[in-house]
Amino acid sequence: MSQENLIRINKYLSGAGYCSRRKADQLIEEGKVTINGSVPEMGAKISEGDEVRVLGELISPKEKLVYIAFHKPVGIVCTTDTRVEKDNIIDYINYPSRIFPIGRLDKPSEGLILLTNDGDIVNKILRSRNNHGKEYLVKVNRPVTEAFIERMSNGIPILDTVTKKCEVEKIGSHEFKLILTQGLNRQIRRMCEYLNYEVVQLKRVRVLNIPLDVAVGEYRDLTEKELEELSQIVSTSTKTEDDSSKTSEQDAPKKYIRSAKNRRKN
Repeated sequence: MSQENLIRINKYLSGAGYCSRRKADQLIEEGKVTINGSVPEMGAKISEGDEVRVLGELISPKEKLVYIAFHKPVGIVCTTDTRVEKDNIIDYINYPSRIFPIGRLDKPSEGLILLTNDGDIVNKILRSRNNHGKEYLVKVNRPVTEAFIERMSNGIPILDTVTKKCEVEKIGSHEFKLILTQGLNRQIRRMCEYLNYEVVQLKRVRVLNIPLDVAVGEYRDLTEKELEELSQIVSTSTKTEDDSSKTSEQDAPKKYIRSAKNRRKN
């Protein structure tokens, strides 16, 4: 096979829907990947017919790319490690093929999370410098003041950095809407804590052009129009490691909505 038809092993694993390229590099470095029975060097390439395994599991190219929008309930953890966390998102959805979440939404929070088997798009969406907005509705334990809105909008010092400026709008006496373009660990909760506020309820209602429009615990496939728009949004994004997110239910395309609960394992 010509050199131009060879593919890097990390890209192969990502394209097969096994994991992101970053995770693939980690698995290769740890010696958990084999090509035709041998442990490859970082950056190794494969050709058609080569046998790729991860921890002994044969990895084959995926047949179809999957993109779904899921309304994560409170209490579900966004991890693919089903051995460690019993309340994990993978077992909850019980999708018939391997998928993984794009980013995270912490256990006490609910709302929209996208899942896919397309490793390339994961890195594009998560990279904060691409300025991709995620919209949240937040309820706190104290009245929302103009001073609070101004401080939240202009950056809060947390995790040895200062958060990026963001859009914040008061929508109730104890509620506000916020649009983030970065994804620091527990960012909104930490920002509020810095200002002596406690988050009572946090709900993500939009990721990029995808709205939260299904009931809690349900998911749907992204529509062709949404995928086209998403492709345009991330077309200039850099394929690099991740940093690690309003419409009514009636507005959702009904033929795409499925109940995750009905698919759960007994």
